[in-house]
Amino acid sequence: MKINHLKISLLSLACLLLSGCGQKSEMDKFIDSLMSEMTLEQKIGQLNLHSAGGFVSALRVTEDDENVQLLRKGELGGIYGTGNVEAMTEYQKIALESGAGIPLIFGMDVIHGHQTTFPIPLGISTSWNLDLIEKSARIAAKEASACGINWVFSPMVDICRDARWGRIAEGSGEDPYLGGEIAKAMVYGYQGRDDEFAVDEVMTCVKHYALYGGAEAGRDYNSVFLSRQEALNGYMRPYAEAAKAGAGSYMSSFNEFEGIPASANKYLLTDLLRDSFGFDGFVVSDATAVVEMVAHGLGDLQEVSARALQAGLDMDMNSDGFVGTLRKSLDEGRVSEADIDRACRRILEAKYKLGLFDDPFRYLDPSRQAEQNWTEENRAFAREFARECQVLLKNDNSVLPLDRNARVAVIGPFADAASEMAGCWASSNHSNEFVTIYEGISEASAAKVTKAEGSWIFNDPEMEESIKYGLMKIFAPNMSFGKVHETPKNVLLAEAVAKAAASDVIVACVGELNNMSGEGASRTELTIPDAQRELLMALKKTGKPVVLVLTTGRPLVLDWESENMDAILVSWASGAEAGHAIADVLYGEVSPSAKLTTSFPRSVGQEPLYYNHKNTGRPHPDYEPYRKFTSCYTDELNGPLFPFGFGLSYTSFEYGPVTLSKDEMSHDGEIVASVEVANTGNFDAKETVQLYIHDVYSTSTRPAKELRGFEKISLKAGEKKTVEFRINAETLSYYNHSLEWVCETGDYEIMIGPDSERLEKAVLTVVD
Repeated sequence: MKINHLKISLLSLACLLLSGCGQKSEMDKFIDSLMSEMTLEQKIGQLNLHSAGGFVSALRVTEDDENVQLLRKGELGGIYGTGNVEAMTEYQKIALESGAGIPLIFGMDVIHGHQTTFPIPLGISTSWNLDLIEKSARIAAKEASACGINWVFSPMVDICRDARWGRIAEGSGEDPYLGGEIAKAMVYGYQGRDDEFAVDEVMTCVKHYALYGGAEAGRDYNSVFLSRQEALNGYMRPYAEAAKAGAGSYMSSFNEFEGIPASANKYLLTDLLRDSFGFDGFVVSDATAVVEMVAHGLGDLQEVSARALQAGLDMDMNSDGFVGTLRKSLDEGRVSEADIDRACRRILEAKYKLGLFDDPFRYLDPSRQAEQNWTEENRAFAREFARECQVLLKNDNSVLPLDRNARVAVIGPFADAASEMAGCWASSNHSNEFVTIYEGISEASAAKVTKAEGSWIFNDPEMEESIKYGLMKIFAPNMSFGKVHETPKNVLLAEAVAKAAASDVIVACVGELNNMSGEGASRTELTIPDAQRELLMALKKTGKPVVLVLTTGRPLVLDWESENMDAILVSWASGAEAGHAIADVLYGEVSPSAKLTTSFPRSVGQEPLYYNHKNTGRPHPDYEPYRKFTSCYTDELNGPLFPFGFGLSYTSFEYGPVTLSKDEMSHDGEIVASVEVANTGNFDAKETVQLYIHDVYSTSTRPAKELRGFEKISLKAGEKKTVEFRINAETLSYYNHSLEWVCETGDYEIMIGPDSERLEKAVLTVVD
């Protein structure tokens, strides 16, 4: 059945306002009828979400027959964590035969592609290419929906300013404007741009709401201490933009805010999300987040469940708090039946919008699973996309692009490691088929290519084993994992040095394992692990040019590497076609065009580090040495090693002065800021032109600069292009101390350039 949206005439609107009358939509009428026939237990059952049997979710694993028992009692609204169409079909049949006969919704963590894996989200963000980002979500939706999944726990839109936090890998970096634009693109890719869900579109679940990326000390699941004003200006925009794009659901986060965990925080879940951002879908908790509020100290499971429901949480993931306690809370007057009905209705509406009442099996077509996953077309796109996610940080003496006739030694533990190209939160069944860096270079080179592992990941094998296997050792204690290292370190190093010495150029492939970033993977040390840096030092001593290709899920401290490596290419974890995409960049098939979306620190002691910081009363220039009585360090510069927005190309770009169509603008006016960009080098290339603003004087303090626009352009060698940005009051606005979204009168610096440091400037005055 299709959703018929209510079209209200002026007459009927007047009737609605004056006398309370009004027509109901087909969806409302259907759900009214359905809920009138449901028992209280069946309504509460819709609020319960479980992981699939055997799926690892937090520290809980659902027993194989547990879901079947719940379904037969009508106590389950959805299942997540499986793409087995046959098993999901059986679950759906049981759901339809039990209780009120309401179909299940099936969820999955589809974070950066499904069976065809794309670069990790942090890598994706460095493309600054919204069209490709939307297309990546479109392909992920097609693949996931072909596996029976109709609800994806994505996009992850948390702003993060601290590279110690492992889940920085899952988001779009440190800037709320860019994060908001990417959030919209992802929602459009998954859900489409209209209100109806096709069978190859899926409902989004925006996470983690809210402010999870502000975890204190970068430690996962930790508390967040922010003012409302800073939260709204520095972190909340992506959540709001996702709501504007029509996101179907949100996931509450683990952290507390203002002393209340997010899953029971009415200000976050109702006042902001619904009343301010206009969201009208449903909110699910993160895994076991409801029961975890007991550890926060808010009360027992019954108490925290009641508080969560009243605050605006609609579905409980894997805590069994709602299904286990809400009836008792209703009897005791802690919650009302209206609270339960409200949450139940929101979940039923989602199922209606997905077309599940019309055809509960519309996503459960086994023929689609084989036809639409891991296709040549999808892998070709993965290669194209990953090309635009390679950030070139250094290229001394134009060592890149490589000569195809040069003898290359591909050295390092990530040189020929297919599954390590996946990154965190990847669930592809094809990870061992991913193209390795060695394979990509071998195909691209016309000369001899050799490889060597070169080193362990860490000098401590027990640490490496712990990181590699993580929770698997908890949930599969009887499984044999074998030894992490079969070859002694000195043997690996000797082989690598010998092969490097016999080459013309070295490509050193080092970095972080998949499990070193992502959930539960916070770090206090951000350097390349010890054993791998020892390898780099040995390779440096050969005297051959060394190109560092860095596989990582976060910004790392590259102080030694930036001084000693000839070139540095940050490839993140680039997914299914990593090796081909990296080789395309290394050999100049394309010029690198990615730009950082996080600041790379000089030292972990600088964290949290972000470009859009505020000035103090005793400001200190970012790149000047220590000076007493100013806000700075005695032993390090303030500024990052590589700033937000930075990324090199094989060509050079020249920016002209910023020109404004007018120097003054009224609050209801609009002006155009423009700049001429010229490709002054010898390569055709892409460039991301970035617009920043600074409010010179404001009633509340504002950042030293704020990104408020960008455009990625293509320029042939020698070509020029004028890039224009339209600026109005919305572009310049912020939340003031009274939490009002305002554009204040006065002077604004309008800055345009290739990154957050190298900017041309003009001044615009806003007048009454």
